[in-house]
Amino acid sequence: MGASPSKPDTEEKVFYNETPIQFSQDVVNHLSDNLAAPETTPERQSTLDAHVRSRIQAELGRLREEEEHVRQEIERALEKENLDRERSMVGEETVAGESGIGQLKTSTVLLGDLEDVRQKVERFQTKRDLNAFPSVKATSEAVAACYLAHSKTPLDCWREVAEFKASVAQVEQHYIDSLR
Repeated sequence: MGASPSKPDTEEKVFYNETPIQFSQDVVNHLSDNLAAPETTPERQSTLDAHVRSRIQAELGRLREEEEHVRQEIERALEKENLDRERSMVGEETVAGESGIGQLKTSTVLLGDLEDVRQKVERFQTKRDLNAFPSVKATSEAVAACYLAHSKTPLDCWREVAEFKASVAQVEQHYIDSLR
């Protein structure tokens, strides 16, 4: 009751324009061209492209942050798992005697062993220094200088190479003799 009119409005009302409306041919052509070609203007397209690029960059940044967070969580979980495993293995460890066979080592002990090996390698490298063998150093420098001087014709350096090989052979022979 009251939601609809009591009398249906069946009469159709028509309004007539008393002033004629006219459009210029340019306006009609422009409107018809816009309907025929629904492409956006270059300015509008560049604005849309810039907006899309900025949204993509923002989403990419958010995804990278999320990926970094997930990676850090995984690393923490793996580290905790490894520490728990090390602790449980050390708790179950049985001593196999003085030879060290069967002993489980923690990461700190392994890092110490790694440092010892690194120091031994450094000592070995210092023993290999060419300053102890001036003939090898001089001939190697002569070969390098010859190659620099004859960069287009390196085969001209055969004498220097032969002298270098001979000095290396002498040092090798001296080393072998010192081992006996």
